[in-house]
Amino acid sequence: MGDLLNEIAEHVPALRRYARALTRDRDQADDLVQDCLERAIRKKGLWTPKGPLRAWLFRILLNLLRNDMRARRRRPQTMPIENFVGELAAPDSPFERLALVELARAIDRLPDEQREVLLLVAVEGMSYAEAAGILDIPLGTLMSRLGRARAAIRAATYEDGPKLRAVK
Repeated sequence: MGDLLNEIAEHVPALRRYARALTRDRDQADDLVQDCLERAIRKKGLWTPKGPLRAWLFRILLNLLRNDMRARRRRPQTMPIENFVGELAAPDSPFERLALVELARAIDRLPDEQREVLLLVAVEGMSYAEAAGILDIPLGTLMSRLGRARAAIRAATYEDGPKLRAVK
């Protein structure tokens, strides 16, 4: 049990980062990670030591978030992206800060399924196969969503390019 807890603890920073990027709310993200850890410890018998613990934890977190989102659909609450950008490492120049805000807004406007894929692959550095396993989608679907997300980000952040629109 102690080894499993230590292994789980190693993944907490990545879980927090992913949860904050998905929820855009520090308190909600912390609650989500806490629920994820509680469920992982409570359901430790369901994890097979042959499988990757990281993927199992991310899948728990994502399932909890999706369940919570379903429950909140009647009363949506959003947080301005400017609040989220403050948590990122702040660049030195005003131009870099503006570019970061523009990028954060573009990511925020992506459809949920594209944002989930982009954050797992680009921010968390997961392989396509690992991210597809966490999201429980075929590899081709993951690659398609990632391509659409990247295209939408390019279009939204291009200096004179078109405004971001959901690419489906």
